[in-house]
Amino acid sequence: MADLETMRHSTAHVMAAAVQRLFPGTHLGVGPAIENGFYYDLDVPRRLTPEDLAAIEAEMARIVRAGVPFVREELSLDDAIRLFAGRGEQYKVELLRDLRERGTTRLDSHEDVDVDPNARTASIYRTGDYVDLCLGPHVPDTSQIGPFKLTSIAGAYWRGDERRPQLQRLYGTVWPTQEELDQYLWRIEEAKRRDHRRLGRELRLFFFDEVAPGQPFMLPNGMAIFRTLEALSQREHARRGYQEISTPSLVKSDLWEQSGHWGNYRENMFTSEVEDETYGFKPMNCPESTVVFRSELRSYRDLPLRLAETTRLLRNERSGTLNGLLRVRQLTMDDAHIFCRTDQIQAEIAGVLEFGAAVYDLFGFPRRYYLSTRPEKAIGDPALWAEAERMLAEALDASGIAYELKPGEGAFYGPKIDVDIDDALGRSWQLATIQLDFNLPERFQLEYIGEDGQPHRPVMIHRAIFGTYERFLGILVEHYAGAFPLWLAPVQAMLIPVADRHVPYAAEVAERLRAAGLRVEVDARGERMQAKIRDAQLQKVPYMLVVGDKEAEAGAVAVRERSGENRGPLPVEEFLRLATERIAAYE
Repeated sequence: MADLETMRHSTAHVMAAAVQRLFPGTHLGVGPAIENGFYYDLDVPRRLTPEDLAAIEAEMARIVRAGVPFVREELSLDDAIRLFAGRGEQYKVELLRDLRERGTTRLDSHEDVDVDPNARTASIYRTGDYVDLCLGPHVPDTSQIGPFKLTSIAGAYWRGDERRPQLQRLYGTVWPTQEELDQYLWRIEEAKRRDHRRLGRELRLFFFDEVAPGQPFMLPNGMAIFRTLEALSQREHARRGYQEISTPSLVKSDLWEQSGHWGNYRENMFTSEVEDETYGFKPMNCPESTVVFRSELRSYRDLPLRLAETTRLLRNERSGTLNGLLRVRQLTMDDAHIFCRTDQIQAEIAGVLEFGAAVYDLFGFPRRYYLSTRPEKAIGDPALWAEAERMLAEALDASGIAYELKPGEGAFYGPKIDVDIDDALGRSWQLATIQLDFNLPERFQLEYIGEDGQPHRPVMIHRAIFGTYERFLGILVEHYAGAFPLWLAPVQAMLIPVADRHVPYAAEVAERLRAAGLRVEVDARGERMQAKIRDAQLQKVPYMLVVGDKEAEAGAVAVRERSGENRGPLPVEEFLRLATERIAAYE
């Protein structure tokens, strides 16, 4: 059996061949293998619908059963251009002309397609009457392709440029066995069921409106989770010696120019003209933290100085990239900047790694660590970059943490450690980032007075644990499918009076529980008790506390859990003890 990436790439060709057979006049864009599958961007004469996918799959199955060989040929660039021009494949011709004239297929900031930018020839693959421009490799013939499924159709601008034609992107997946395919498709369906955008509305956590694209309207239930996470963050920061600050949101462009953001990040910033001066709404807190540091004379005894800040940020993300809470224009970051001496770097990095692990353990998140190094678009002395990368690697090694390298994926001002977690479906999410920065202290001429009485340059560590509260909330909604653990649930207990006459007792119990710190509501609607219980279960409330005549007389509540378990009547104080113990244990 061929390796999975080769099989997926080959299946993308088979899919494109099937579409060209079924829809004559279809022109080829590009079709790579991706994580868990493949896609192909196609210029199809008519708009495809989900109903078309079954017909395309059937045609693909015929091609697979036929065992058609993948045959590689090498042509000069001129011959390849003539070949694809004769077939009306204008997108392939454009790529080949770019390769011939510029030595690359890169256009603006968009990634290369599957050809060799150093070649003076082009490789093509023939699969029956289907011809494609491709480096390969491919499976020997189509019979080597495993069980597959087409999953969705989307729009995609040619080469990622919204000024170019919009093609139709067909996504699919292929696996070595039917069991693996079925498992993957189950995960896809489960992910749809857990979609945070749908659950956000159903559970009354948040919503979006066209009056403010990319900016969530957070509802009381969502804010309850937000504040719980914030309290956790503040408590853990205080335990580790962080000091909280707040800095302005609208800052003169001079600061952004000095930091390097104006030249490297301006297109992602919202700007404003105020009294003939240009200002930028901050997309991050880093430059402002340097202003706080230099606001007074610092001594070596003051270091490390750990400054934490939780503020709203604005980023001018393209509308096409917005994705619920996972990609927003307004975001709230649990940001912090540590200013330290070089001899303190390893201990401070180790402290941040421990901080992240302690928080992620509360949610049961497995973790992977990556070291991202100097990108092509970097500022600062390469020697300082190399030193920073070495120090991050040493900190990871000293902490006994295995990690992988991500060459060229650091921030423009410094290398970083990225921490990915896996959710309940095994999906990977990047959360924490720890960036070691020699550049901003240099740009802002930051200094502290050393033990020798001379000025020295501090090192700056940028870090976030949640990343952003919005994105972290979106991840948590999908991880728990909305059924949050008791400590995090927006409504921890719902009081359900059996009849109207029991409403006063329910309200009295609710007050007692609220006074103890629980988030409690009373369902005083004139609905039947079973309907109220069902609604509370749909809202994924951890505890439903039914109160009727017996409970009111005994000072008790009949406890039901959202799992369906019926604990029966408990004195209110006993229930309160049970709940507070579970909350304290982060259950």
